[in-house]
Amino acid sequence: MSGPWRHRGVSANGIRLHVAECGDGPLVVLAHGFPEFWWCWRQQLVGLAEAGFRTVAVDLRGYGDSDKPPRGYDLWTLSGDLGGLIRALGAREAAVVGHGWGGLVGWTLAALHPRLVRSLAVLGAPHPLALRRAVWTDPRGQGAAVARFAAGFQVPMWPERSLRADGAARVERLVRSLAGSSWVASPEFAEVAARTRRAMLIPGVAHCSLEYFRWAVRSQARPDGRRFASAVSRPVRAPVLAVRGVDDPLVSERAVRGSARWVAGEYRYVPLAGCGHFPHQEAPGATTALLVEFLRSDEIRDSP
Repeated sequence: MSGPWRHRGVSANGIRLHVAECGDGPLVVLAHGFPEFWWCWRQQLVGLAEAGFRTVAVDLRGYGDSDKPPRGYDLWTLSGDLGGLIRALGAREAAVVGHGWGGLVGWTLAALHPRLVRSLAVLGAPHPLALRRAVWTDPRGQGAAVARFAAGFQVPMWPERSLRADGAARVERLVRSLAGSSWVASPEFAEVAARTRRAMLIPGVAHCSLEYFRWAVRSQARPDGRRFASAVSRPVRAPVLAVRGVDDPLVSERAVRGSARWVAGEYRYVPLAGCGHFPHQEAPGATTALLVEFLRSDEIRDSP
């Protein structure tokens, strides 16, 4: 899709990632969640570029125009993709902004490759260990929310078919169920729903996007899951901004606030009223303003 951005492919971590890039200055990498793709950051691409940042929105592995290999949908590999992208873009470090799964990838990158992450902003994305803890300690809240959303994704074949059926109508229903009511009722939502549905119909996307959830659940009982939990428990030393829509039915405030336990540096939590799970799309102006303030404070913090 055309706009005030440049499209290109970047080789990173053994695959080709599609990115949309806008502006010049310190690098900011935007990583989307499920079931979105790079275009969900259209407002921040422009807003952050106008604020003096080189802003890059990526299609994560398995999404959009990025490669869709048969494996690699674990947080080990996905964080390697993002780290490889930062280096391939010619930067020593970047500010990482992630929503949903993109936020979980950002948390993992900050823990495993701290030198690559200048700062981390996460939207609707608790620390992986905070999310796991909340699922078990709050079974009627966070546990039930995750089960309602992701439990059906664990069976083979049928979830892929259901996501693609009727022009990916289920994708629109999922977004509606997670978003705030005011955004769903807005004229903009029809375009967002249509583009998100079309993106899910790209061959391979339905399967690849579900593999994220399958690894997350199945790894809990496997040695690689225990190794991952140990590795990602390293304290994040970069400053962290955590944003959550107050009406988010998927991610609890308790899980987001609890993420501070795994942050050694600055941790700031900001709730956004009137928003559900997609604050970057539901309240783009407020979200962009928060990000600009956070990124500029990061520059001031690191200045001599």
